[in-house]
Amino acid sequence: MKLVIVTSVEEYQKEVLDFFKSANIENLSTSDIDGYKNIAPVLLSSNWFSAEKAGNESRLFFSFTDDEHIDLLFGLIQEFNKNLETSNFVKAIVVPVERYI
Repeated sequence: MKLVIVTSVEEYQKEVLDFFKSANIENLSTSDIDGYKNIAPVLLSSNWFSAEKAGNESRLFFSFTDDEHIDLLFGLIQEFNKNLETSNFVKAIVVPVERYI
């Protein structure tokens, strides 16, 4: 068993949920998150509220599953990312689970 974590901008929520469904991962959880990228200091100093960085509305998806389903999910995400014209790629990682109850 492994933990798969996927992040994306809010606009791709439907697609990512479809990826999980197509990979036969039926149980998953999601959460709203704010995504940030490093902003150059010059840009920050020109902002009225320079102490605040503007975040992108993003989503975090995660599920405990096996390698077979993860391989399918990663293939779908890789294909989706190939066709994007922005730098807001869907990202995914896998974390091994040593113990669980």
